[in-house]
This record gives sequence, C-alpha cells and structure tokens, in this order.
Amino acid sequence: MLNMPGSFRIGVAFALTTLCAAVMAQPRQAPGETSVSVGVTGLSQFNTRIVDSGSFNWQDASANVNVTRQVTSAFSAGVSAKYNYQNWSWSNLQSFGGQAPWTAINTPALGMNFAYTPSPEWRFGFAPTVEWSGETGTGTGGTATYGAVMSVARTFSKDLTLGVGAGVFRQIDETKVFPYLLVNWNITDKLRLANSLPAGPAGGAGLELAYALTERWTIAGGGAYRSYRFRLNQNSPVANGIGQNSFIPVFARLSYALDRTSRIDLYGAATTGGRLSATDTFGTTQYSTNYQTGFALALSFSKRF
Repeated sequence: MLNMPGSFRIGVAFALTTLCAAVMAQPRQAPGETSVSVGVTGLSQFNTRIVDSGSFNWQDASANVNVTRQVTSAFSAGVSAKYNYQNWSWSNLQSFGGQAPWTAINTPALGMNFAYTPSPEWRFGFAPTVEWSGETGTGTGGTATYGAVMSVARTFSKDLTLGVGAGVFRQIDETKVFPYLLVNWNITDKLRLANSLPAGPAGGAGLELAYALTERWTIAGGGAYRSYRFRLNQNSPVANGIGQNSFIPVFARLSYALDRTSRIDLYGAATTGGRLSATDTFGTTQYSTNYQTGFALALSFSKRF
C-alpha cells in the first residue's frame, strides 16, 4: 500500500502544507537527502440547502508543493507553499436582500515543518504556518491566520505509532486551539487506521480506516472537524467583516497508486453539522445559519520525488 499523507480537506484547502500529522507518517530519510512532494485537487460541493432560506454551492481548486530535507539522522526541516481558490454561488436568499454574503475566496499559505527523532521510539514535531484568507478584492491586510502545530508520537512496534498534538492559531481576529490524536496503526497487512488530514488552521488531523484491495487500489472512510474564517471585501453586505464556515466532513475515498510515489484519490463526502456566519467590523454577528447535509466530489493527484 502506498504510504502517503492524505490530501483531502473539503471546501478549505487541499494537499495542505506538510504539518505534524503528515510528518509523523513519513519514513525517515538518510542525512542529506531531500524529498519534494506536489499535489493538485479539485472539488465540487453540490447545491446545499440553508436552514432558514435559500441554498449555495461551491467549487474549489488548489495546488501545493512541499520540500523536506533530512539535516541529520535525528532532525529534518522543510518548507511548503500552497494556493487555494473557492468560488461560491447562492440562490433564493432572503437575508441581505438576496445579496450573496461572499463569492470568491483566495487563500495562499506558507509553512515550515520540523521533526526531531532522538530515538527510534520517539518523534517530536513543530510546524508554524501563515495563510492569508480573504474574498477577492481584500488584498492581504487583515486576512492573516497564523500559528503552529505541535506534536509528540511514540512508536510501540513496526505496526503501531500513537501520539498527541495541538494546533494553536489566530484566525484573523479569534484564537482557536485544536487538540488531536496521532494514529498510525497497521491492524493487519491490508487494514490501517491513521490520520486522514494534516492538522492545521482549520482543525485537527481526523481519522480514516483504509483497506488495501490490491497493491494499487485502496478504499477508505473517515471524518474530521473543520472550521475556517476569511475576510470579506468592501462590497459584501457585511463590508470588511469576517465570514466563517464550520462543518464535520464524513468521506469515502478510492485511491489508485500509479507507482510507489504517485497516486490519484477520488473522494465522495457529506458535510454534516454545517454552519455559516458573517461578523461585522465591530464583532457583531450579522448573519448566522445552519445548513443541511451537503454532498461533494473531489479528485486529487499527489506525487513525491
């Protein structure tokens, strides 16, 4: 089975920077070696009904690159960059006179990752990152989300690694803390329980159960909690305010390994427990509503060099 970190993050950013959950899953390289990974993903969230009135859908596209160098036998360091674009469409809204609270969202990001392995059993991770998330026309001012993920993991056997971690991020104007578990458990030769997502600004690492159908085909299912914020532009009905989308993605994955370093992932997902909100510049919530379970399809390609 191809051992590659999951790259799916519904409606936010896909193929994220290689944060601690991903770092823990990667095999250690020889000192002086450098690895490069790239990923691209596209998603379509189908029409989803809002509880109070109307509906929305969005399309999402992203690309990323990660470079990691094994500095010594115990220490590695890396850098990463990504860009994510979302396009939202709304219909039959009653709030704001039917005007869309937001439309297109741009999220470029830069990150670093550090891993320290003082012994074969223990591994420590630290990954600072900053991203600028805002509606088209906002620029970068007042759009920054920044913070770091920290983690520690212990390898109990060749089939079991467990750990804990936490992400602490300032999401534009609000500080969020996301604790999570690190899991990498080969239950059998074909069945594996592991983190489904890298931990980052939108939440913890999630979990998925994967089964290797063949050497190339894998099926999996899992879930996580996601919550992200972004600056609205001056033309929004909540001018220069902050939008937020929170939800619990529950997904199924079908993956095909093109070779030992490349794979294609097809995802089908349900976004449950969804909530949208928009807060003005004085911190007053002008728009807040739940939405019904939505459905999405995504296709991702990832490769290591």
